[in-house]
Amino acid sequence: MRWEQLFADLEAQLAEQEAAVDQADEASRARAEQGRIRLADRLRGATGQRVSLSCAAGELAGRLVDVGVDWVLLVDQQQREVLVALAAVSSVSGLTAVTAAAAAEGAVDRSLDLRRAARALGRDRAALHCMLADGAVLAGTIDRVGADFLELAEHPIDQPRRRTAVTGVRAIALPALVALRTAGPALG
Repeated sequence: MRWEQLFADLEAQLAEQEAAVDQADEASRARAEQGRIRLADRLRGATGQRVSLSCAAGELAGRLVDVGVDWVLLVDQQQREVLVALAAVSSVSGLTAVTAAAAAEGAVDRSLDLRRAARALGRDRAALHCMLADGAVLAGTIDRVGADFLELAEHPIDQPRRRTAVTGVRAIALPALVALRTAGPALG
C-alpha cells in the first residue's frame, strides 16, 4: 500500500512538472508569435476603422482603407485619399483589438510597394499634395518614379498638369516622403 501511495505521489509530481513546462512553452511560443507581428499586420486588423498616424509631417487621420507592404491608405474627412509611407509613421492610435495574422511576404506583396502605388497616381495624372519629412508640402503631379525617388511636376493644385502651369520639376527621395494626398475626393 505504501508503495502504491509513493508511486501515485511521484506520478502527480511528474504530471505537475510537465504541466508547468507545457505552460512555459506555450507562453514562450505566444511571445515568439507576437514577435513576428509587424506594424502593417497590426494595422490590417483595423481596416475600415478611423485611425490617426503620427508622422514627421504631423497627424494624418482617416478611415483605414488598405495596408500594403510599406504603405497605408487612408481616406480623410474631406474624402481625399492619403497614401502614407509606413516608414514615416512613428505611432498609431485608434487600433482595435484585432490583429491580422502575420503573413510571409511573397513576390506579389513585395511588388505592391510604395513605388508601385506612386506610379499608379502618376499614371492617373492625379493632382496631389506631397508631404515631406522636413514639413514641406508640395503640390503637383507625379511625372515618374525611379528606384529611390519620384519626380513631381510642381503646379497649382487647382490646375491640371499642363506645360504652361508647371513651375518646376523636383526629384524627391523616397525616404523623405511622408504622404501623398489627392487634391479631390476619392472616387468610388
